[in-house]
Amino acid sequence: MSHLPEHPIVEKIRTFWQRHRRGPSYSELAQLAGYASKQAAYRLAQKLVDAGLLTRDATGRLALDPTLLRPRLLGAVQAGFPSPAEEELIDTISLDEYLIRKPAESFLLKVNGDSMRDAGILPDDLVIIERGRDPHHGDIVLAEVDGAWTLKYYQRHGKSIRLVPANPKYPVIEPKSELKIGGVVRATMRRY
Repeated sequence: MSHLPEHPIVEKIRTFWQRHRRGPSYSELAQLAGYASKQAAYRLAQKLVDAGLLTRDATGRLALDPTLLRPRLLGAVQAGFPSPAEEELIDTISLDEYLIRKPAESFLLKVNGDSMRDAGILPDDLVIIERGRDPHHGDIVLAEVDGAWTLKYYQRHGKSIRLVPANPKYPVIEPKSELKIGGVVRATMRRY
């Protein structure tokens, strides 16, 4: 399904699912729709199933199509000079699919410290790290340097490798005995 139908009952079912982590029973669907009978709710459920908005699990319970639980992508907004934000629905989006290219090689870490502040990575942010990828000059990497893990810019100058913070109060790290690259930062997430 490429577009999310904007019907009040779909929004109510989505809200119900977010609260209860399950689809509504027919009695609950009747309450959501303002129907007096479960039979009317059953007919409504069948219409939603036929439209691909609801499914039934193996036990016959109603479930919401997973694509309806994804955030809606409503367009783009100008980050420079102000312009009206468009409220046109473009699609839904899976944040997992958008942020993670290789799920089997990816993991999350919570950031401590502010050494990458000027790169836009702040304390308590989450970073998505992708393993098994050779870092390029300028990538932000998770590195183990002389026994301690850190997040820094990866810079290669000939045979020399430096790990550079994005905050001038921290020193550049030049590994003395050991350097392991744990992965490359692919995305960051912050909750306000």
